[in-house]
Amino acid sequence: MTALLNHFRLARLPAEAEAFRAEVKEFLQSSMPASPPDIRARSWMGFSAEFSRKLAKRGWVGMTLPGEYGGANLDAFSRFVLVEELLIAGAPVSAHWIADRQSGPLILKYGTEAQRRFYLPKICAAEAFFCIGMSEPNSGSDLASVGTRATRTERGWRLSGRKIWTTNAPHCQYMIALVRTSGNPEDRQRGLSQFIVDLSLPGVTVRPIRDLAGDAHFSEVFFDDVELAGDALIGQEGSGWEQVTAELAFERSGPERLYSSIVLLDHWIACLRKSGKATEHAAAIGRFATHLATLRNMSVTVTSQLVKGASPIVEAALVKDIGTEFEQAIPAVIEAAISADPNELADPDLYRTLAYVSQVAPTYSLRGGTREILRGMIARGLGLR
Repeated sequence: MTALLNHFRLARLPAEAEAFRAEVKEFLQSSMPASPPDIRARSWMGFSAEFSRKLAKRGWVGMTLPGEYGGANLDAFSRFVLVEELLIAGAPVSAHWIADRQSGPLILKYGTEAQRRFYLPKICAAEAFFCIGMSEPNSGSDLASVGTRATRTERGWRLSGRKIWTTNAPHCQYMIALVRTSGNPEDRQRGLSQFIVDLSLPGVTVRPIRDLAGDAHFSEVFFDDVELAGDALIGQEGSGWEQVTAELAFERSGPERLYSSIVLLDHWIACLRKSGKATEHAAAIGRFATHLATLRNMSVTVTSQLVKGASPIVEAALVKDIGTEFEQAIPAVIEAAISADPNELADPDLYRTLAYVSQVAPTYSLRGGTREILRGMIARGLGLR
């Protein structure tokens, strides 16, 4: 336990990253159209290829990738600042989100040189969007029980199976899929590999899933004997589990896991100030401020480990788990505050924003690994199981 806690020694963003913040703020002020808070609260799921390409022109998509592949050669600290400001502003980041955060770094680390030169420049130009094929029907959060299978053929691989809860699949050109290339689901982590799947190939079917909020960000994706070329495999056959756990460290550790409800919180505070009732809720606001400050420091610390080339899997899981609790507490507390004063007419924008965030907040503890899975990882990291 002491060893894990030592990894959370306070780290700070370097001066150059903080200087970069001013540039990002100026860009957002000039490039983001005015939107009500209930639209900005959809930042995580806000799909705008046009906005992503505006970022790409600034070198802010795939910004940590090497210049030879179209990246900006910036470090994870700069990306931390960019993501933080995008989410606080409620910018639509969903189009390039996964390729920037996960797929690009994964291909850089494990892909062949041909894969790097083909895919990474497209990611950095916001010309290729990626989705992730991990979850499967009837498997819950048990990622190791993958049943989708890729079988060797004379020309490459034949892919059969299905994935579910795939974000933005109808809008993406590619999926990185975790599939089984040997053995069976009882073999757990053994025999898993990752493939880049062109979603325009014959045999791929994408069916959107409409959620409680009326949106259709998720999809179920079917693979019916899809023919993949030999170079679709990422890394070594059978190394998929090692690769995907490294990939999840990128997904779980950043400010993405702190700011999902921040537009709602900001608007609530603004409404309280306008009505002169901020002091009545000072204790709740103070708790949110202290929790966010602590979580942000933890996230910056994990980012500092990524900068050093480490793979802080357990630390990232801890930040994600605690961050999810914070994000889900925001709509719950605001709902309680509004219901405690039923005669007070709440701001219509606040009602709409709260309604949306309350509907989607349960998914926060599902995406990126469920709370139960994360806590199992943390327990192992602490030597408790």
